[in-house]
Amino acid sequence: MNRWVLLEHKILGRKLIDIHYDFLVEDQLDCFTWKFQEIPLLNKGFVKIVKQPNHRLVWLSRVEYQLSNNRGLVKRIDHGTLSFISHNQDSQELKMILNGKLLNGLFIIDGNFCQLTKNN
Repeated sequence: MNRWVLLEHKILGRKLIDIHYDFLVEDQLDCFTWKFQEIPLLNKGFVKIVKQPNHRLVWLSRVEYQLSNNRGLVKRIDHGTLSFISHNQDSQELKMILNGKLLNGLFIIDGNFCQLTKNN
């Protein structure tokens, strides 16, 4: 069973704090990674999501980490295991069942949007 993690990424600027979330899914050698500005809530519609370069597997086990070069602080806010329903690297659609506290249910990524729905 593959693992996943949801990280809160805070970047401290001079006058503001930029907060976004990184969603990482374990693959064989690294983690597929996406970024979104708001956490998808169960049955609350679609949230914009943006594919990022793959991240190293070490991020699956980190709880909190200060990044170098003023790139901010990363804190794990949810994690768990997942089961792929559909996983086609040529397609922009990905479906998986997430077993976390915050993200729990059918998680669908379709292009630049994601949605969390109840697992029937």
